[in-house]
Amino acid sequence: VQLQASGGGLVQAGGSLRLSCAASGRSLSNYILGWFRQAPGKEREFVSTIRWNDLTTYYADSVKGRFTISRFNAKNTVYLQMNSLKAEDTAVYYCAASNRVSYYPSDFTSWGRGTLVTVSS
Repeated sequence: VQLQASGGGLVQAGGSLRLSCAASGRSLSNYILGWFRQAPGKEREFVSTIRWNDLTTYYADSVKGRFTISRFNAKNTVYLQMNSLKAEDTAVYYCAASNRVSYYPSDFTSWGRGTLVTVSS
């Protein structure tokens, strides 16, 4: 699976951004797609994923209630709507795909290039 992420940028605290991840290369049935992020000097961490077939979603506690993941089947695209952004959300966000539910980057076999999200306080 090839992944291409877009939608990052600079936003003030309390604002919103929407990230997109376009997938190509194979059927997404049975895949888990979603997002990780990596802040400067920190390890890559799980943000949110969605199971393509049944739309089951998973969220990190730090983003629950603020971020919403969704997918548009016809475009093979996953979205991450980020609301009420905080300075601590600043990071490079990576789109990733796996064939199993996991919160660990090592279990994801496909990665897109990161997109930078900067939240100013």
